[in-house]
Amino acid sequence: MLTKLNSLPSTVFFFNKPSLSKSTTIVSLFSTTNSSLNLTQTSPYGPSLHKGTTSPLPNTLSQNHDQGEDEIINVLQFTRVFHVAALRVPSKDCFILESRLRGHLLNWPRIRNIARVPGDEIDDDVIPLLDNPNKTNEEEEGITVSLNRRMKGKAERDGERLSPVLYREKLVKSFNSRGFVSFRNLARISRPRRRKGKEIMQWKRREEERKDIVVVEVVEVEEEEMRGLLGEGFTGGKKWKGSTRLLLLDERLVDKGVEELPLAIQAILNEDTKDSMRPSFELVRCKLTLFYDYWQMNEILEAMLPNGMIIPSAFETVGHIAHLNLRDEHIPYKKLIAKVVLDKNKPKIQTVVNKIDVIHNDYRTMELEILAGNHSLVTTVVENGLRFNVDLAAVYWNSRLATERRRILDGFNHKDVVCDVFSGVGPIALSAAKIVKRVYANDLNPHAVDYLERNCVLNKLERKIEVYNMDGRRFINAMFTSEKAQSITHVIMNLPNDAAEYLDAFRGVYRDRPNNREFSFPMIHVYGFSKARDPEFDFHERIRIALSEVAVNVEMRKVRLVAPGKWMLCASFILPASVAFA
Repeated sequence: MLTKLNSLPSTVFFFNKPSLSKSTTIVSLFSTTNSSLNLTQTSPYGPSLHKGTTSPLPNTLSQNHDQGEDEIINVLQFTRVFHVAALRVPSKDCFILESRLRGHLLNWPRIRNIARVPGDEIDDDVIPLLDNPNKTNEEEEGITVSLNRRMKGKAERDGERLSPVLYREKLVKSFNSRGFVSFRNLARISRPRRRKGKEIMQWKRREEERKDIVVVEVVEVEEEEMRGLLGEGFTGGKKWKGSTRLLLLDERLVDKGVEELPLAIQAILNEDTKDSMRPSFELVRCKLTLFYDYWQMNEILEAMLPNGMIIPSAFETVGHIAHLNLRDEHIPYKKLIAKVVLDKNKPKIQTVVNKIDVIHNDYRTMELEILAGNHSLVTTVVENGLRFNVDLAAVYWNSRLATERRRILDGFNHKDVVCDVFSGVGPIALSAAKIVKRVYANDLNPHAVDYLERNCVLNKLERKIEVYNMDGRRFINAMFTSEKAQSITHVIMNLPNDAAEYLDAFRGVYRDRPNNREFSFPMIHVYGFSKARDPEFDFHERIRIALSEVAVNVEMRKVRLVAPGKWMLCASFILPASVAFA
């Protein structure tokens, strides 16, 4: 799977280029004063690391980030504090007002426009008991009865049934002739719906993400009038108004007075003043704190890498492993880049590796350097509903070819017999086994064959696949000189660097058979690379040269651009009779 970053903003700023003599110098690049961050720069609308102010975090917050001795990123320096205006409104009105003020709210990415006010939560049914001082005795008695019913399940001289929770407790304490009462549904009376394991993990993860991303606090404004009457030592004057919410307003309205607010906000405040002598809506100032977990990977790397350096834009995901292809200019910062990639993709990514050399061996295994996370290169990949065990240190796997593999599989049916010459750990062979009648899979790498057999058992497909460990030419010759040749309908040769050179093995595969019989020749799908100006023509020529046949009707398509000017192509053609009987 290819993971890409969001597009960068139109205006981009960078910190000064750090020295790389020690890892601690990378930490020191964040010790920039606030004036250099937000006074000398003009950042676009929205949150930015170049806006806001830095604030030391309390110990309770700093403990959320467990820093090891080998970490080179001081995550606390990425905390930014922003001051915004907000409307403090009753919780029952917040969603209606959010719709009315849609164009005047904060609308920052990954931040909700509605924030809770800690400490003022209470059940909505209890609010009328405290909110209206002008109640008659009958109304107060009715409210008391209602409150007793809610708390105890019934009021005095009331025959109403107990609440489910209290009724369950009563049953637990009651006896019969055999001891405690036997009630079949006792345990389910007040038990909440049981979440499944996956739902619980997702819910906990969402709660943790919300907790670590942002904190909204109300900046309390002291009551000047009460201070003037009762003295400077007065700290009261705040009356609880019930359960409320904060509607975060546009960041440009933070220093505006009521007269300078948009007309839509003024209209809401005027309506509230007309309806009640004591307004329920209040314009307050809030402190919005964004932590390290809020900022995306490209924003962190943009701030940390030197000015003018290209930000790493994508990486390949193989199970829990992130596979980077860093440029030469990124190598001095490879540990730092890997740490950011690991932090921003947890818990899915647990290991970050970088390819340090091109593939030049017969087994097509990559030389990988582990940069961050655990040191295990054995992972499990899910593709097309199947699970594949993969060891990147010993076998080859490319998640970017998943779409191409899906395209090949769409051309198979239940009558086909597939021959996979370079199967690897079986991404095509196992997926095809779910569709076709039979699969013959081969690979030269003994480690790949070992994992292929494991994956067959893991996905319960071992009865439909025959596994071989041979050279490609020997495997083709063994298949097409046996009785199995007549049943083979598709041959897949997915070894782009050398597959075209193995096509000469098809010359004369039927030469020992009488050519007066009717044969069904297989469809061959061969992959290859080309750096030519016309890659389709170049690859077609190589196929004709390998087959020693000019008249080959080939269906050619481009798969993907693997490097600047280097295309991966797929050629599909039916094996010509002149080649088979040559």
